[in-house]
Amino acid sequence: MALKTLIRAISTVLRVPVSFLSSFMVAPFFVIVLPSNKSFMVNSTNHPLGEVMSGIVRVGVTFPPDLLKDFDDIIAKMGYESRSKAIQDAVRAFISEYKWLKEETGSRAGVIMVLYDHEVRGLEETLTDIQHDFQDVICSTLHVHLTKGDCLEAIAVRGEAQKIRKLAESLASKRGVKLLKLMLASP
Repeated sequence: MALKTLIRAISTVLRVPVSFLSSFMVAPFFVIVLPSNKSFMVNSTNHPLGEVMSGIVRVGVTFPPDLLKDFDDIIAKMGYESRSKAIQDAVRAFISEYKWLKEETGSRAGVIMVLYDHEVRGLEETLTDIQHDFQDVICSTLHVHLTKGDCLEAIAVRGEAQKIRKLAESLASKRGVKLLKLMLASP
């Protein structure tokens, strides 16, 4: 679960589909260093957080080679001294956005943008079923065929922020959804 959240955070900051970060088999390995308020050692092979030591947690993440090259190029241009710092910033941005969305209450209007792989078996039917379950907050849906395998849906929503958030979370959690972005405004 923590790895999936980290991958979504990285995806959000880098503006790349989650699938590029999570659906690979072989890629370079690097260490991510995240701040921690605890200071103790654990064996990374049997601890869900990875290796914890001296106020940091080491977590291994794999990337496809071309994505890692693009990432390194971007962080070099931005002046980052390490991958770890760039990943930390991506995670912080993800957490900040999530916390902000969790605090939204009352009536809201907005758009849920979903990028997904339509070749994943059963995904389109699942996404449609979820949308039918939330038809009281969905105003309209626009479907765009981007490539042979990728589709983009823009879902216009209006209603209680909590219900819209539940819709977005229900869609985002499905295998084959590469990216989901929720944008809300007060009507």
